[in-house]
Amino acid sequence: MSQYDDVWLVIPAYNEGQVIADVVEGARKTFPNIVVVDDGSGDDSAKHIMETGAHLVRHPVNLGQGAALQTGLAYALAQPGAKYFATFDADGQHQTADVEKMVALLREGDTDVVLGSRFIEQNGQVPWIKRVVLRTAATVSPTARKLKLTDAHNGLRVLNREAAGRLRITMNGMAHASEIVSFLAGSDLRVAELPVDILYTDYSRAKGQSLINGVNIIFDISLRERSRR
Repeated sequence: MSQYDDVWLVIPAYNEGQVIADVVEGARKTFPNIVVVDDGSGDDSAKHIMETGAHLVRHPVNLGQGAALQTGLAYALAQPGAKYFATFDADGQHQTADVEKMVALLREGDTDVVLGSRFIEQNGQVPWIKRVVLRTAATVSPTARKLKLTDAHNGLRVLNREAAGRLRITMNGMAHASEIVSFLAGSDLRVAELPVDILYTDYSRAKGQSLINGVNIIFDISLRERSRR
């Protein structure tokens, strides 16, 4: 038995065969319940995932990270005893120690959702271009400002069962992060941020968001917010 038997990590993966086994095996040392959604990978990701003992769900074609997260959350919500749900990246950027802190805050009962932030405590890890894009995204989004977020597009989140059950991600691609923030801002869920330590390796930098993608997300936020008025 583990003190984290009621926690499920949801990991979306697309062509992560180089690192996915190490990421999952490392996470399972703390969190025994992990579901990895292979989002139509063209490499051997699924083979490596199966060897870890994690639960594997496969999309026959690539649908996007938002769709993979929604599939993973739905799968985890259906598991007996599941109370807390963490979205966790497949490329090795996220740390299980941060998830432990976030779950601990949820267990206190005064918060429904805990979002990770790269900017509450500055540690110099975030590349300067990414820093500018991410801080701009948080600034231009009225919903992020409403929640007083410092980091609106951090993929490390932990939700309690109430929040996870109400969340419906409809934007399949990377803009799902904006959708999640918008959903939280329009709900009565209690949201908090905690500082997290993101590791930017050469591999994760190569797999991560380009500057153009970041600008596109900012543009998407502006359109979504304008359409709500």
